[in-house]
Amino acid sequence: MIDPPERQDDHPDRQIDRPETIEPGLQAGRARKIPLPGGYRQGVISAITVLLGFSLLFLRYWNFEAEGGWTVASILATLLLALAIALQFVALWRALLPQDDDEPVYQVTLRWFLASIIALLSGVLLAGLIASHVFNL
Repeated sequence: MIDPPERQDDHPDRQIDRPETIEPGLQAGRARKIPLPGGYRQGVISAITVLLGFSLLFLRYWNFEAEGGWTVASILATLLLALAIALQFVALWRALLPQDDDEPVYQVTLRWFLASIIALLSGVLLAGLIASHVFNL
C-alpha cells in the first residue's frame, strides 16, 4: 500500500508554528507584538552604558581610592553598588536581544534598568553619607 502524502502542517518541524503547540505565555507575547518607534532601543542602550561606566568608576574609587577604613555601612554601600552594576548588565543584555524590539519585552527591560538606577542611587547616597561622616558604624 502507498501511504498518503503528509500534509505540510503535520510535519514535525512545522508544528512549532501551530498555535496549540505554543506555550500560553508565548502566544500572548506574540499576539501583543508591538514594534518600538525608531531610536528607543538605541537610547536606552546608551543610557545603560553611561550609567554602567559611572557605576564602575565610582565603585573603583569607593573601593580602592577613598580614604578611611571599612565599616558595616561602607560594605553595605559597596554591595548596593555591586547590585546596581549586576542589574545594569542584565538590562544591557536584555536591551541587546532582538526580542527587545517588542514593546512588552522592552518594558520589562526598562523595569530592570529602573531597579538598577534605584540601587545605584541608594549606594551613592549611602557612600556620600559615609564620606561626610554622618554614619560612624
